Amino acid sequence: MTREEVYERLNEVFRDVFDDEDITVNDATTADDIEDWDSLEHINLVVAVEKEFGIKFNMGEVNSFKNVGEMVDIILARV
Repeated sequence: MTREEVYERLNEVFRDVFDDEDITVNDATTADDIEDWDSLEHINLVVAVEKEFGIKFNMGEVNSFKNVGEMVDIILARV
């Protein structure tokens, strides 16, 4: 799977979780860039991403994500 393919699927997950069809994420996207991205939505997002890609993040990974690019790096390493 390519990074672009991961982003295609991630964009759909983000749009679904945040109920916003205009969201497009990239490597530099952070919670500050998406209005409704708070701690509760972060959990919902992580669960949705895990379901979409059939993977599980450990708590250390979830807590250390600085941006979407770091999440993509882990997804690519696991799929």
